[in-house]
Amino acid sequence: MEDIEIYLSRLSSEKLLYEEVSKKMGVPGISDSFTLAGAIADKGGSASYRIYISDEDTENCTIDDIKAVFTEAAEENSDMTVEFIVDEFLNLIDDKTRITAESKPRTLVHRDGELHPTVHIWMIKRRDMGVFVLLQKRAHEKDINPDCYDVSAAGHVTQGEEFRHTALKEVREELGLKIDRSQLEFIGLKKACYTKDDIVDNELVAVYICRENINIEDLTLQSSEVSEVCWAEIDELLSVMKYEDIPNCISLDELDMIKKAVF
Repeated sequence: MEDIEIYLSRLSSEKLLYEEVSKKMGVPGISDSFTLAGAIADKGGSASYRIYISDEDTENCTIDDIKAVFTEAAEENSDMTVEFIVDEFLNLIDDKTRITAESKPRTLVHRDGELHPTVHIWMIKRRDMGVFVLLQKRAHEKDINPDCYDVSAAGHVTQGEEFRHTALKEVREELGLKIDRSQLEFIGLKKACYTKDDIVDNELVAVYICRENINIEDLTLQSSEVSEVCWAEIDELLSVMKYEDIPNCISLDELDMIKKAVF
């Protein structure tokens, strides 16, 4: 049986959605629900369809029509299987490290190891003793690096979004902290790859710092992402990471980027 994966973005036009279906089914000329129904009938029960739909809270009548056609076809043909899967869609990065218009379900991006955009935000403060960074401890339920100390806040850039807007959103969601765009200082891009079992999280990371002397007790942590936070002086943190067994997924390159930006 032929397995076919189709990606339907709620941000796409009718033309682009039917082009996606046409390409993935290998049937040229699908342009509406009538030609789609005909193409499915011609394939008969020889295909299994996994149809991914992006998770935006946005109405898209074309996607509703496509779902209806596949649902009706599956009801009429017991040998044909159709599964609808709602997922976050991510834009992909090209070979010149630019965000492209091409998007794909996050689950499949991680399965296939494709380069995609993310953000890291470091909350920092200066004291006479040095530069302190706010660390989060990743929640126990996380798929990658659970219970490890990590960057203050981080997240994937959802399709159609940009780095800085995502950074503001992640700080608000993970730490319960509202900051302004002007408070984010971009200090560079870097590539990072995290793997576990069948997950290959291949990222292009935009790194930001925010020079805020925040009070930990005032934060509202997102329990599904963060279990706790603490301040750490950078040089002491580097020493602990080098000589002690502290569970972490902290990038030494990023700590060096922070030191260069601050001093």
